[in-house]
Amino acid sequence: MTIKADSTEFAGKRVLVSGGTKGLGRATVERFLAGGARVITAARGAAEPIEGVEFIQADLTTAEGGERLAHAALDRFGGIDILAHNLGGSAMPPGGFVALTDDLWLSEINLNLLATVRLDRLLIPQMVERGNGAVVHVTSTQAVLPLPESTTAYAAAKAALRTYSKSISKELGPKGVRVNIVCPGWIMTEGAVDLVKNMQAAKGGTFEEARQAVMAWIGGIPIGRGAEPYEVADVIAYLASGRAAAIHGAEIVIDGGTVPTV
Repeated sequence: MTIKADSTEFAGKRVLVSGGTKGLGRATVERFLAGGARVITAARGAAEPIEGVEFIQADLTTAEGGERLAHAALDRFGGIDILAHNLGGSAMPPGGFVALTDDLWLSEINLNLLATVRLDRLLIPQMVERGNGAVVHVTSTQAVLPLPESTTAYAAAKAALRTYSKSISKELGPKGVRVNIVCPGWIMTEGAVDLVKNMQAAKGGTFEEARQAVMAWIGGIPIGRGAEPYEVADVIAYLASGRAAAIHGAEIVIDGGTVPTV
């Protein structure tokens, strides 16, 4: 299932989606394409071509990779109107916080925080010059409801991204650039399905029993399921659109009710 989009909503808009070749990032790319946007994205390795999308092979966890994507976007499109940052993930090593080495901490911070910070620094100034632009950062419910042990570094990096996003929104709003946050819980990406299958293989039982176990592990989901990628992508597109022109410095949580507090 997909959400029916106005094919002219993003006509003439130039969109950069980080991490746009799979999972939520791929769904976000497809949502902007459906709205008529021109889209550019990147991945570390060769990726399956997405029709109508400009692709750059670049490792965005490095300064060089971020510069390569930003320069390509400016050269090919002449500027960027919308930045949608989907890049992120966790290594999930076992062993608790003592197993999180300096190298792993730096890896998680580069992936979940600095990749976004660098692209913002390279591309938001040209938005400010025009007095118009929209930026959407994707964080995680773990920024406020961290899972112990395996994802501590990931949760800390996403919490830093959340604070950074709010801070720059105060600076950029008066200059015509809107900054908002989308904060998903569990999303049913290919990686999420693989996680369920791995738990099923390790503990036995059915796929549904493993799915229920994963939901319980992350704190429960009152609606009984994770979000579909297209559902989250549609919120990202909404925040980037003119329909959300008065929404700035906000955080939209899409977790099916996992976070138990207001």
